[in-house]
Amino acid sequence: MPSNDSLFHDISHAEAPILPLDWAIPFKAYCSLDLSIENKELNGIVISDPLACQRYIDSVLEKNGAQVAYGGYLEKRALYADSDRFSEGGARNIHLGVDFWCKAGTNVIAPLNATVHSFKNNSDKGNYGPTIILEHKSPVGAMFYTLYGHLSVQSLDGLYRGKPVKRGDVLAGLGTPDINVNYAPHLHFQLIVDLQGYNGDYPGVCSQEHVEFYRNNCPDPNLLLGFPE
Repeated sequence: MPSNDSLFHDISHAEAPILPLDWAIPFKAYCSLDLSIENKELNGIVISDPLACQRYIDSVLEKNGAQVAYGGYLEKRALYADSDRFSEGGARNIHLGVDFWCKAGTNVIAPLNATVHSFKNNSDKGNYGPTIILEHKSPVGAMFYTLYGHLSVQSLDGLYRGKPVKRGDVLAGLGTPDINVNYAPHLHFQLIVDLQGYNGDYPGVCSQEHVEFYRNNCPDPNLLLGFPE
């Protein structure tokens, strides 16, 4: 299958990374986070419990003197083991976006000019909770989408399909665990090439069987964000 990575090569970004969180938080206040099944630090931690997950994240932030922990693209996680929605049709445990773990209420910033494609409160347990999908046009005219999940309910107020959004606009705020459907507060940020007819939702986790399809349809967000390697 041809790669869609080239779609993002012509989208320039500044010397500093493009970030979909409050620009008042400098990138030096970010640290990487490993929630994969290979991380031995997670042995004995029920990472699917939002309180246990938050305690672990807080320990990583404190250790690194950071405000935001990020990572997770194509990470195989135990985080979804307790949710029935991720066991239907085979175990889905491979994460398709980048997560930014930080305080509830943190502003989510539009990283690029866009229009609102769709939005929805996906409120069933284990889902995204309030979700926004933006539509973008590349320099060569190709369409692609960015998904923002685990937001506050208020983030959906005043939205409508086709609403213009400018780079740097405050798009949303992060929700609390009762609103983001049982997760520690974080932003799920995902690139999508073909939405396949979805509105306000798109799979954010896949099975090993389908990982090659989703790797192509949901490329590494760092192609856009430009994090240092």
